[in-house]
Amino acid sequence: MGADAKTAMKVDMTDAAAKRIARIVSNEAGKTALRVSVEGGGCSGFSYKFDLVDTRNDDDVAIEKDGATVLIDDLSLVYMGGSVIDFVDDLMGQSFQIRNPNAVASCGCGTSFSI
Repeated sequence: MGADAKTAMKVDMTDAAAKRIARIVSNEAGKTALRVSVEGGGCSGFSYKFDLVDTRNDDDVAIEKDGATVLIDDLSLVYMGGSVIDFVDDLMGQSFQIRNPNAVASCGCGTSFSI
């Protein structure tokens, strides 16, 4: 895989997301990471799923920053390559948001997208 392909498959997280993930995981006994996956469905075709987990699968890619770990399986990574995971706290509320350059459309709730 060339450098461009590796960059395209990379997923980053912001400092705000890392801080929030580390805090959430530390408050959940036995949990070690946040798993982000892509599933079929949602109002735009695909949706993101967030789960706290205690194990790492063989096909997981781990993104680590400031004590936080995000796990993404190989299949989901195909749809999320180049994305940035962020945590936003604004007037609309608190939420994890994924800025995905592969998405051509998304829904109002921000958890569903199409490619």
